This record gives sequence, structure tokens and C-alpha cells, in this order.
Amino acid sequence: MAQKIHIVEDDIAFGKMITSFLERKGFQVSVSLTGEHARKAITENNFDLLITDLKLPDDSGLELLEFSQKTSPNTKVILMTGYAEVDTAVKAIKKGALDYISKPFRPEELLMIIEEDIQNIEGSESITSKSSVSETIEEKKTTTPKTTSEKPRFVVGISETSKKFNEYLKLVGPTDMCVLIQGESGTGKEVAAKAIHNYSSRKDKSFVAVDCGAIPKEIAASEFFGHVKGSFTGAVNDKKGHFEAADGGTLFLDEVGNLSYENQIQLLRALQERRIKPVGSNTEIEVDVRILSATNEDLLKAVSEGKFREDLYHRLNEFSIHIPSLHERKEDLFLFIEYFLAEANTSLGKEVLGLSKEVEEAFKNYAWPGNLRELKNVIKRSVLLTNSSLIPLDVIPREVLFSEKSKKEKVDFSKESNEKQLILNALKEADFNKTKAAKLLNITRKTLYNKLEHYKIDL
Repeated sequence: MAQKIHIVEDDIAFGKMITSFLERKGFQVSVSLTGEHARKAITENNFDLLITDLKLPDDSGLELLEFSQKTSPNTKVILMTGYAEVDTAVKAIKKGALDYISKPFRPEELLMIIEEDIQNIEGSESITSKSSVSETIEEKKTTTPKTTSEKPRFVVGISETSKKFNEYLKLVGPTDMCVLIQGESGTGKEVAAKAIHNYSSRKDKSFVAVDCGAIPKEIAASEFFGHVKGSFTGAVNDKKGHFEAADGGTLFLDEVGNLSYENQIQLLRALQERRIKPVGSNTEIEVDVRILSATNEDLLKAVSEGKFREDLYHRLNEFSIHIPSLHERKEDLFLFIEYFLAEANTSLGKEVLGLSKEVEEAFKNYAWPGNLRELKNVIKRSVLLTNSSLIPLDVIPREVLFSEKSKKEKVDFSKESNEKQLILNALKEADFNKTKAAKLLNITRKTLYNKLEHYKIDL
């Protein structure tokens, strides 16, 4: 998947952050600061993807899109836009851009767009030319809104834990209180934050999510408060920070415990004064922002160890909500499965109806340590690999199939309709070591040999 990506971004710090993130994900990334340099790079190289800002000092993203289509037709283009430029971005989609993403955004959001495109191409054997790719993308653009509008924004849940959790969301949503959302990784803290935002009077204003762990401390002030042109090397334009972008709306600080002590002081002052000063500016800007924050760390422990300011902790924690893990809300498991299945079908252009009985059993026995994020990924991967109406056992990841709970429970073969497949999966898991495979299946080695002979499994 070593795709070649070229980024056109005049904000040096922001460009470096995206580049570093994508390189860690295995992509080959190069950067241009100007449209002139980008045009030269497009002419001399074969890029799989061009990611360009809509507004550049000497060019525009739309003109680069048209230039790329003429010079390198197989290069796809993603536009980075400001909030006020969405209409222009939609025009770009009609002209053939793959997608657009509104600034400020988290690198994970950009990665999601890239990976979905890769999976769509890999999952569609009929795509053999650029024209058919464009048709598929256009079809996706026109059909997706209908599907997403029909499904709820999040799964409410039927378990007592979920009911209590959702009551808290509805209770605190209409207020302007700062909320600290706590929970294990992958439980859906950003989804909860968006739900609080949607329950509030700010729902028609911006919701800006910031991954505090992805911002280097050296540029955090610029990211949060913006900067003026010439304030430091690379500041070739004025830039709005996250606070100003979220003015009137909600600012969500994910993994807030990762902020440096110096950045914590700057954040505390902004929260107390409700004013910000862009880097290099002498003028303060008033902002009306509601702060929601999230962490999977013990912030009280960080306070006691001197790693997190106590005054900032109390400022952020006017109201706290704990998101239950998936293990704590097992009654909701199949509601989430249904939701993620519909999402995966839409994303991948599939029509998988559900899980086979064996997969249902495996899912119920698994602890889901990665919570909703892991479940979503497993469902999407399984849908991609499924060529029938129900997800079969052989496309399920090994760690789900052979969970600790499953290992401890004796497999009752008399109730299994796919005994042969279970044996084959166990052999693969054990690298075809029969002794280990027998232990995984919780049967004797002799019984395993009898089964191998019965099913005529040659090794």
C-alpha cells in the first residue's frame, strides 16, 4: 500500500504534522509550499494522491486540480478547505476531486478518506480504468447522504449502563458546562462529545475536534490561538486557531492529558479570560467557546504527580461522564454490530445481511479490549472479505476467534455445523502444530487425529 502522496500546504507547521503522521502510516510523502513548486512536482512524478489547500499564496486548489487532471490523470485529489469554503469544495467534487476535508481537522480523519478509497478500489474488481473509478466515486458521493440521513447519529443502547450514560449526555448537553469525558481507548469519546454538542443550543455552530496528543508542543500555541503573517519562520499567512474556528460552538480536546505543562498554562488563561492572542499579534480576540475534553488517563493521578495542573483540571471538570466499555454493555453488542454493519455496507458498496451463528457466538465470547473502535474495524474487515449474505467464521480475525474465554470453554462439536472449519482455523492459529491446535480446541491430540482422518484433512 506504499502510495505516493504529495501535499500542497503553505502552513509549514501544519504540513509537517500531516507529513509525519502519514509517513508513520507507511505512505511516501512529499510537500510543496507553493502552487508553482507543486505543478513542477506533478509534472515530474507519478503521485497516487494530491492533497492541496484550496487557497495558496500564488495559486488555488481548483486550478491545481484541473492541472493535475490534464498532466497526471491517474492522480486523485483531496482538497483542504476552511469552513466558509465548503460550497467551493463541493464544486471541486463535481469537477472530479476525490473528496474534501474542512480545516481544522485531525490527521485520522484524512487517513479515513484515503483508506476508504483504497478499500473501495481493492474491493471492486470491475474498476479497470480511471473513468470507471470516477463513476464509482460519483455514485458514492450521490448515494451516501441518503443512507447516512436514515441512520441515527449514534447507538443509544438498551443496557442499564447505556441508559444512565445517555441520560447524563441529555442532562448536561443544554448547559454550557465544561465536561470531562473519561473512558477506555476506543469507547467513542468523540461521538459522546458530538452528542453533547447536538443536545446544546450551539448545535448549529462549529464542532471542532483536536487531538492534543498529535500536536507538537512547539506549535501548540499557533494551533490553538492562530498566528499572524511573519510571526515566525514559515508563517507566510495569517492563520485562525482552533479557538477562533470554534467561536460560538464547541471545542473538543481529545487526550487533553497529553498537553505539555506550558501549553496547559496557555489553555487555562484562555478558558479564564475567554480571550486569545494569536502568536505575533498585539490584539486579543474575544471567543465564546464551550470546552469538552476527553482522556483515557487518570488525570487526578497526573495532578498528584505534578504532570497536570490542578486548577486546569477543575476548570475542565465541571461535570464528568464515564463512558462504559463494550464489556460493560454486552447487551448492546448486537445493536452496535447492526450499526457498524450498515456503515460498512455503505462504505464498501456491499450488501452483507448479518453474522452467521458461529460468528455470533465468537463475538459474544470475545472481551473486545479495543472497544467500539475494534468492533468497527473487525466488522468492516469482515464485510470486505465476505462474498455471501452472512459473515462466515473464516474471515474473522484469529484473536477474536480464539479469545481467552473461548479457550477455557469446551467446544461442543455436536452443536457445531462447521466443525471442519474450526479445526482448520485452529491449525492455522497454531502454525499447524497439532498439539497446540488440540489445546486451542480443548480436545485430546488423539481426538484431533480422528477428526483429521474423518474430514480427510491432509497436512
